[in-house]
Amino acid sequence: MLWILMLVLAYLLGTIPFSVWLTRLFLNKDVRQFGDGNPGAINTFRAGNPVLGLLVLILDITKAAVPVGLSYQQLGIRGLPMFLIAIAPVLGHAFSPFLKFKGAKAIGTVLGTLIGVSLWRMSLPAVIGAGAGIAFLTTTGWAITIGVLFALSALLIWFQDAFYLITLLSVFLILRVTLRTDFAKPPQLRPWVINLFTRLKHNQ
Repeated sequence: MLWILMLVLAYLLGTIPFSVWLTRLFLNKDVRQFGDGNPGAINTFRAGNPVLGLLVLILDITKAAVPVGLSYQQLGIRGLPMFLIAIAPVLGHAFSPFLKFKGAKAIGTVLGTLIGVSLWRMSLPAVIGAGAGIAFLTTTGWAITIGVLFALSALLIWFQDAFYLITLLSVFLILRVTLRTDFAKPPQLRPWVINLFTRLKHNQ
């Protein structure tokens, strides 16, 4: 069956650890030795090559967006098969067999899945929300939560199909696992936000 082929393809693409392979190939470094040890795009930037970091980010998004988008937008797969295809690259990225099932946080791959099923309608609000969260909060996990809430708001505006809600909540649950260290800490405002509130309070 075609959907099974797409499911396998989506999972296999998701397992490819671009950050580890490309950093080793071009920089002769192990990306897991930088930052928080996560094999992802952010630590590829920290490894000292912004161009390579951007390439890894694009590839991590694309490896989910292509199979998911092809399945949903072009092949018309729906229901449970489409749900499985949508989360397959995220699970592959987060628990890659190439990394002994110790994969990355899967933030970029989640974005790729949202692009695949909704094009810009959920993915763009998610990026805007996550960007605002990163600007105001010090912890990535809580910032990403704001992005998910923005995507949820867009979902309620544009989509009536429960598939979108189930998919969004499922990928967020995966992020809860991969970002569990972040969620173990309470959200904290960035110093500039605290200073702004302090000034406003003194000016009252």
